[in-house]
Amino acid sequence: MPDESIIVAEIGAGTLTRITADGAKATLATVGGGPNGLALGPDGHLYVCNNGGFTWDRSNGQWRPVGKAPDNSGGSIQRVDPQTGAVETLYNRCGGIALSAPNDIVFDRHGGFYFTDHGHRQGRSVDFGAVYYAKADGSFIKEVAYPLVGPNGIGLSPDHRTLYVAETSSGRLWSWRIEAPGEFARPDWPSPTGGDLAAGLAGFQRYDSLAVEANGNIAIATLRLGGIVVVSPQGEEVERIRTPDPYTTNLCFGGADMTTAFVTLSGTGRLVSMQWSRPGLAL
Repeated sequence: MPDESIIVAEIGAGTLTRITADGAKATLATVGGGPNGLALGPDGHLYVCNNGGFTWDRSNGQWRPVGKAPDNSGGSIQRVDPQTGAVETLYNRCGGIALSAPNDIVFDRHGGFYFTDHGHRQGRSVDFGAVYYAKADGSFIKEVAYPLVGPNGIGLSPDHRTLYVAETSSGRLWSWRIEAPGEFARPDWPSPTGGDLAAGLAGFQRYDSLAVEANGNIAIATLRLGGIVVVSPQGEEVERIRTPDPYTTNLCFGGADMTTAFVTLSGTGRLVSMQWSRPGLAL
């Protein structure tokens, strides 16, 4: 945030929490459901991807989401005033399609935003996920990529010409070339979503959210590994940073020279910071 505090979304608590540099925390807003990714919009408001709520496994001293909550409130994009904590629902559907489980969000230079809808799992059924583009004033939303299997993290390249999306279950990073806000260049068939495979590393990768470095590398929080995998725009592995939590879920960059990474360790409910080898992009 402009005052150098950090706002985190607490899915299990249904709240946005402000954390100051000394580690003090305070509830900024109660949004209900399951607040997931969030971003600061050009109007100074916070935009929240709300998945509606999960059920949880709490064994071994950790929290782990395992499916859609029986009292799930439905997926939505919410706008929150960071001064007052007032909450409003901006979108809960796209035309005739109800949002299922919005997950993560990134704003472009035009003041609009892309967001992933992860979908939910219920028993033996799984919703396909999608990527949407929307305007911050609530006037426009469109589906831009479908179907995806658990789309999660989302980010833009430094020149804003490429959109990246990480799929959790497949452990793959997809990319789209942007021609105009919410408009992609479409490669030849048979890409089902119009995207290109940006990275598909060997081994059991389960990707969560991501952040982009100033040089264009993509840093992906990786479940089960318990850490962050950094890949180049060409899809090559650059680095792996391990953390003491198998549910390492997100990161962002800050500090005077943008070489501090703030990382969410969701299984154990911690926000940590670490020095980063290369400058990251500002949100």
